[in-house]
Amino acid sequence: MAAEISFSIKSPRGSRTLSVAYERSGAGEPLLLLHGIGHHWQAWEPVLGILAAERDVIAVDLPGFGTSPALPDGVSYDLTTVGSVLGSLCEELKVERPHVVGNSLGGLLALELGREKLVRSVTALSPAGFWTEAERRYAFMTLRAMRLGARSMPLPLIERLSRTAAGRAALTSSIYARPGRRSPEAAVAETLALRDATGFHQTLAAGRYVLFTDDVPDVPVTIGWGTKDRLLLRRQGIRAKQAIPGARLVRLPGCGHVPMNDDPALVARVILDGSR
Repeated sequence: MAAEISFSIKSPRGSRTLSVAYERSGAGEPLLLLHGIGHHWQAWEPVLGILAAERDVIAVDLPGFGTSPALPDGVSYDLTTVGSVLGSLCEELKVERPHVVGNSLGGLLALELGREKLVRSVTALSPAGFWTEAERRYAFMTLRAMRLGARSMPLPLIERLSRTAAGRAALTSSIYARPGRRSPEAAVAETLALRDATGFHQTLAAGRYVLFTDDVPDVPVTIGWGTKDRLLLRRQGIRAKQAIPGARLVRLPGCGHVPMNDDPALVARVILDGSR
């Protein structure tokens, strides 16, 4: 069920109202899904049905992405602020300490929620924040190039490219190891989501100095990394394990940066195992 919810958050300019779009389905223990920068909740569609068979799944469009409006003026996209916004969202939805799963930016946010003890478990798939400075610059350069490409293409060209496996590779191979598996409709929708993301530049700016170096004690943590991740290289998973010694580090063979489409069955199993 697609929906939108509005709630109040605190800001330097006082209380502000924020709206967040989300998709909710299934039954069981609550499971919050957080996508990466420039994406939208539909990134999780390949695994939603499997997860919803066992969990109350809430897939969120982060503020400034998908159909969620940007954060109000004066509200930062920094890790602490967006983490607090997600905590307020859970309160408004009457969801107490959900399991949380995030990919890329969403993985970093999931770890932040774990660090703040707001969730029951964390599963982070190729989370941001474990890079060297050179690796961060490479990732940000790639993301900016993807955004520029999406913004420079007219819609008829995007739609034409989406109709062939080679065209879908041109649109999405930076994040998928198997872009040909993405449907034409999904390839178009996520290219437009990247093009139209109002929070893109603010999120990149806020992430420039982010390093996740804290442990996440007393919360079960699973970290998954695709062996064919070309955006955040898999050696960053070793650093994540060093920062969070109790975490379970899982290799995702043949998967790219957004692994849900590359191997839905494997990713769903890792998520369900991590949230048990």
